[in-house]
Amino acid sequence: MSTPTEEACEVLRADRAHLIHSLHNVSLHASAHVWTSGSGAVLVDQSGREFLDAIAGLWNVVVGHGRAELGDVAMRQMSQLAYASTYAGSSNPPAIQLAERLAELCYPSINRFFFSSGGAEANEAAIKTVRFYWRRRGYAEKLKIIGRRWGYHGTTLAAMSATGMANYWPMFEPRAPGFLHIADPYSYRFERPDSAGQNAEQTVGQMAADLLEEAIGREGADTVAAFIGEPVQGAAGVIVPPDDYWPRVREICDRHNVLIIADEVITAFGRTGDWFALGRWGIEPDIVTFAKAITSGYVPLGGIGMNDEIAEAIDTAEGEQTWMHAYTYSGHPVCCAVALANLDIIEREGLIERAESLGRHLRKRLDPLAAHPHVGEVRSHGLMAAVELVADKTTKAMFDPSEKVGPRIHMATQRLDSDRRGMFTRLRGDCYLFGPPFVTSEEQIDEMVANLGDAIVEVLGS
Repeated sequence: MSTPTEEACEVLRADRAHLIHSLHNVSLHASAHVWTSGSGAVLVDQSGREFLDAIAGLWNVVVGHGRAELGDVAMRQMSQLAYASTYAGSSNPPAIQLAERLAELCYPSINRFFFSSGGAEANEAAIKTVRFYWRRRGYAEKLKIIGRRWGYHGTTLAAMSATGMANYWPMFEPRAPGFLHIADPYSYRFERPDSAGQNAEQTVGQMAADLLEEAIGREGADTVAAFIGEPVQGAAGVIVPPDDYWPRVREICDRHNVLIIADEVITAFGRTGDWFALGRWGIEPDIVTFAKAITSGYVPLGGIGMNDEIAEAIDTAEGEQTWMHAYTYSGHPVCCAVALANLDIIEREGLIERAESLGRHLRKRLDPLAAHPHVGEVRSHGLMAAVELVADKTTKAMFDPSEKVGPRIHMATQRLDSDRRGMFTRLRGDCYLFGPPFVTSEEQIDEMVANLGDAIVEVLGS
């Protein structure tokens, strides 16, 4: 079945009449899917057509679609206690158990947790918390947050202001004050800064980290509260930092008394082959934000973990200095119960290790695509990868946006033929992204890569 049924078309007409979507764009929605079911790494639309889910929903459905046991857990918890507030003076067992479980899995210095409904809320909480911390320490002027130009942290006001992807800003200006951005450790497109001088021995990782120190120096360390960054930048097109980047960032922040917020909304709970991603480089953040894979997207949940010093500042605050931050659904018992069951699945089925091995298989299959004259780079880390398409491989020149190369390839990969299923994912411009469920089979990975390879040849020639 290659075309939508009339019933599916009618549902889509109702969608257009009444539903506003995230990143709403009528033209992009012209050929929208109405998803109705899923199993493992496969999504099924209302017309019964199957599509390989190359991005695990939105990086989050790591245990795969159709896990009935998670629905059973939610039903049992709803039947027992569907909701109770976790404002001070009130708690519930699943929230307590999940916080305790996370203390076992997270960075050794992080033992206290606050829950939100998703990643943007988590980053809002982290930004407010670092400002709170410095006020409690007597440094009320330490307010500024340094992010990166391709960083993505959500679209609520402070999170959007921390986000460095400028296309998210124009219609919502002015942004919140106190946010600035530096260049990313984007090795493929990194431009050597003038400040690097003639030191040819400096690596991209060192130079990119040094831009943070320069920014702290310009602003004044007594005004900078924190640096926020994703260990591996997902929405930006899977920007993988050189191995010397994050250790140097940690050293710079320590030297200038600046906190690190690790945005692990995408990377936490196995996406990089580790429970939490910065451990790969032997460092720990002061605050970690998470969401997505903690429930595999089955129910909304996010949160922040903080080190003991920050937690103590919250614990010992009283009166007007109380940590007056709150969400109605923080520590929601159903969401926390599902998260606990989801973490059980990840551990029981060895999905952290599987993500790493499957990531190696994905990279092995993607590497031959680099021979195409319009594939500028193939890059990956764990089970997240990107294929960046360029107009000129020698100069790395990008295609004119009017050519819509990325969207055309995306449309080509979605088409169903007699001998293949369609495939669905996300793009960043002309970067095609992969972040499939951890339960994806190697055969499905092969099918995904072959699909993309065919689409590249179809749109750009051989």
